[in-house]
Amino acid sequence: MSSDPNPSKAQPGWPPVVVAGIYRTGVNLMRDLARRGVAVTGIDYNPRQMGFRSVYGRAALCPNPDTAPSDWLSFMRRLAAKADAKPVFIPTSDAFVSALARHRESLSRDFLFFHDAAALQEKFATKEEQYELARANGMFAPQTRFARSRKEVVEFAVGAQFPCLIKPKRTRDWEKPDHPFMNKKVALASSPDELTAKYDLIAGIDPEVVVQEIVLGPDTAKLYYLCCYGRDGKKLGASMARVLRTSPNPMLFGTSAVSEPAWDAEAVAMCDAFLRRIEYRGLCEIELKRDSRSEKLMFIEANARYTASGDFAHHAGVDLAWLHYLDLIGQPVTPVTQNDRAFRHIDLVQDFGGAINYHRAGLLTWREFLWAYRPPVAFFDLDLRDWRLAGETLRRLARLAAGYVLRSALRKKPVQPIEIPEDAPHPRR
Repeated sequence: MSSDPNPSKAQPGWPPVVVAGIYRTGVNLMRDLARRGVAVTGIDYNPRQMGFRSVYGRAALCPNPDTAPSDWLSFMRRLAAKADAKPVFIPTSDAFVSALARHRESLSRDFLFFHDAAALQEKFATKEEQYELARANGMFAPQTRFARSRKEVVEFAVGAQFPCLIKPKRTRDWEKPDHPFMNKKVALASSPDELTAKYDLIAGIDPEVVVQEIVLGPDTAKLYYLCCYGRDGKKLGASMARVLRTSPNPMLFGTSAVSEPAWDAEAVAMCDAFLRRIEYRGLCEIELKRDSRSEKLMFIEANARYTASGDFAHHAGVDLAWLHYLDLIGQPVTPVTQNDRAFRHIDLVQDFGGAINYHRAGLLTWREFLWAYRPPVAFFDLDLRDWRLAGETLRRLARLAAGYVLRSALRKKPVQPIEIPEDAPHPRR
């Protein structure tokens, strides 16, 4: 079993950290850094985010960097001026990745981050630019069209193999209130007519979308490569997760709800070669899936920031954010790879919501659901020390369970399985 030979605790006088984006991902990052002895402040423009109720570090409400960029920049300068040392800036959402890139000249005087890498990292915030980068640098990707009109969606549909996906150019584009697909990662279409109908629903709100053929294969064909590259281009840490079940947004195509350690040498080599070709620096997550028809590993997306899967890497013995912090403040870093610990990493709320849909579709028994919860397990969204957020997670689980039981009791006829496309991948096959 490997171990991390790097310093385990921050020393007196080491810089504080500003975590930009304090949904559950940001809260977990604040927790891990705080336990290392780092002073942490979380910021977000949404006052309902979990970090404002967490016990880890301070939280501050900032302007929205997309809609009030000047106000956000002024806020950040005031925040840095209050610190005893130049803070490290670590974003956990694309909005802050883009803001850092736009204001990198000004912010470099006040914060520690990879100035020269910020512009490249912003390209990962839009699907169009990251797919261009991936294809130009050795990655395979599914048939994709970046559409800006109904005509372009129809043109794609003519030659496409269905089912297909429609998704936002930027993830946060579908976070607008009253958006038909609000907070969904993708929407699934089983025919050309359904694809154009779904585009028509959102064309007036957000006409620029990505339309894409799906990568066929079970949930277990999906991999996450989690890594950190240093200022000199050296890989400081790497981990890989294999997905066992996905979240329900939508079923079979959502983000990871349950994952376990894996080490696919081909996938690791492909991702590493890609990131080295583009001279990447900093934290990154690359999502891949092996297509059951071609057996090729296909690029799904990349995130140039700390992500929810960073919590998985932490439990696998690779504290990516800590390695990134040490590198940014000028400390020598010994590269780390994941240990041989076998465990399941579980997002409880996402998994329970997804499992209900899987069960209704006849794709999962409750016995199979519980199998993933045998020890050892690590929970993304349950930390009993953070009692407010732990209580919120337990309340949400209770509501999901009560709703499922109530709906089942009120049904007067046998449950009909959820309709899913005939060619859609089975989660276990």
